[in-house]
Amino acid sequence: MPPLPPSPPIGYHPAVTLPPPSHGVIADGAHHLMLRVYFEDTDTAGIVYHASYLRFMERGRTEMLRAAGIDHGAAVAAGLGAYAVHDMTIRWHRPAVLDDVLRVTSRLTRVRAAACSIAQDIWRGDTLITTATLTAAFLAPDGRPRRQPAEWMLIFNNLQEHAG
Repeated sequence: MPPLPPSPPIGYHPAVTLPPPSHGVIADGAHHLMLRVYFEDTDTAGIVYHASYLRFMERGRTEMLRAAGIDHGAAVAAGLGAYAVHDMTIRWHRPAVLDDVLRVTSRLTRVRAAACSIAQDIWRGDTLITTATLTAAFLAPDGRPRRQPAEWMLIFNNLQEHAG
């Protein structure tokens, strides 16, 4: 009897086209990103570990740039510069827990030549979980402040004008 052909990997379906990861949406000048709390985000009691909120907010800011048409990764690769958090204030209002679906909302509150101020909230449904304000400085590869690209400034100012 001839050997059987190898089985395809479990979960492999050649006719299925998977959607790309969500960039979230921009509405009324704010960016909204949905995410789920995984076990890796929690402590042993199933409550979201405080540092996980920083990662959730970083994803929100990164996807806000992407949804606005800004390729931060390409800017870094081209040696143009990168954003770095200069300062941040955060407040936890309620705990999030394992398997919660959260919405990270990010809005620009101020745009300067080499920095942006951003307000971020994390919500579970109608419940406010966390609030933060921060300043992200645009830095040259040598770590010194650098003017943000002019086309980015136009995008940011447009977002601020449409903030609800």
